Amino acid sequence: MTELSTAERSRLEAIVDEHGLFAWLGLEIEAIEHGRVVLRVPYDEKFTNLVPGGEANVHGGVAATLVDSASGFALRSTFEDPKGAALTTTDLNVSYLRPATDDLTVEAEVVRAGESMGVTDATVSSVAPDGEEKPVAVGRTSYRLFREGQ
Repeated sequence: MTELSTAERSRLEAIVDEHGLFAWLGLEIEAIEHGRVVLRVPYDEKFTNLVPGGEANVHGGVAATLVDSASGFALRSTFEDPKGAALTTTDLNVSYLRPATDDLTVEAEVVRAGESMGVTDATVSSVAPDGEEKPVAVGRTSYRLFREGQ
């Protein structure tokens, strides 16, 4: 993977600053390269399921949102103008592995970015109660890409 230029990275970071859902989640960009992104969302009680008599865990919809969002960012990084990229999710598949009880980190990598379709794989991780970072969900997305002239 190759690093994005400062200008390309700034254009992608601007998306986070301008997007209401991303601001509400507290989404942070940890790393961006061509075809790969790492995003982080800090733990917040507003994201939890309240389990009677059990430990609160992060709602699975937050993990699914991260799979989708990180995948979109990874695919945007393959466009000449990442901020102006036009794309839409056509399929989102998420498998949950264990409850998340801490900050969430997602890494998404482009499997293929063609002229009109893109596919990504993503892994969402969280620190487990034993203190070890572990995957909590994995996902695959497909997107319709609208490249210039299409």
